[in-house]
Amino acid sequence: MRPFTYARPDDAEAAVATVGADPGAVFLAGGTNLLDHLKLGVATPSSVVDLGRVTSTAITELDDGGDGDGDGDGDGAARSSTTRSGLRIGAGALNSDVAAHPLVRRRYPALAQALLAGASGQLRNMATTGGNLLQRTRCVYFADTTTPCTKRDLTQPCSAREGWTRYHAILGASEHCLATHPSDMAVALVALDATVQVLGADGTRTLPVAELHRLPGDDPTHDTVLRHGELITAVDLPASPIAARSAYRKVRDRASYAFALVSVAAALGVREGTVADVRIALGGVAPKPWRATRAEDALRGAPATDESYRAAARAELADADPVESPLGGNRFKLDLVVGALTDTLRRLTEEQHS
Repeated sequence: MRPFTYARPDDAEAAVATVGADPGAVFLAGGTNLLDHLKLGVATPSSVVDLGRVTSTAITELDDGGDGDGDGDGDGAARSSTTRSGLRIGAGALNSDVAAHPLVRRRYPALAQALLAGASGQLRNMATTGGNLLQRTRCVYFADTTTPCTKRDLTQPCSAREGWTRYHAILGASEHCLATHPSDMAVALVALDATVQVLGADGTRTLPVAELHRLPGDDPTHDTVLRHGELITAVDLPASPIAARSAYRKVRDRASYAFALVSVAAALGVREGTVADVRIALGGVAPKPWRATRAEDALRGAPATDESYRAAARAELADADPVESPLGGNRFKLDLVVGALTDTLRRLTEEQHS
């Protein structure tokens, strides 16, 4: 491990100023991803800025898209289930606390399910909301500094192109990078039309989670559109009746502590046997949480049947580019996406008919 300086500011503005003044500085939240990369030599920061005193851990209600007015203690759970208000989740809120919060479980079940599907209970007790969104890929070649990786160094080739691609992308990749984004939570947030509040040197801005992460293109070294020194301070979930009829499905190699081969976050509204509204995001298939807009467009107004769901999934995969490599490709993900999406939407349809 290379030496670095350590700072623990008392407010978000000081944290942003400290990181912004040093091109080699990084933020530290729960540390469940950064500390591994420090040990592996993947991350070599000149300074680490601890956010322990900085980011909010509160989960508060948002009325009509305004400022949070709740006290974060969960008392809002007693309010009517017909209440139309969103939620603001502080960037420092632990994954375990968000998954267990009664308002999250009732109004945004896909988010609670996605968090419970990610990592172990011990890690969820450390991982934060902001840190979860900004975790880096678990591509084995990115984590192994003895192998070439364009995401670590633009002068190096992508080892995955001729390597082990079981966990790699079939959508949105480039010749320079096949790595997938690892977060389960981010997939659910994209399907739920969540936004992030961002603080930087120039003030605050709001950004849809669907636009937070970027595709690799010619430069896979940057995972997000955030500028150096910008800090996620909160995640906002909009008020949405369809969000309460949502679910998250994760297909993986083993039942726990495994990243997604394919995952689906979906919210579905069915009226008289027809899809009235739908939101879909896919995980494990792209360098960012993948909003399945083609599938959504195909389903609105279509019969709420398996046939429609399978056709919509295939429409989303029209531009898929699975990899055939000497160590085994990932073409099998095409069938996994169709099956997982169809099964998720079928279950949501059955729940609304029960």
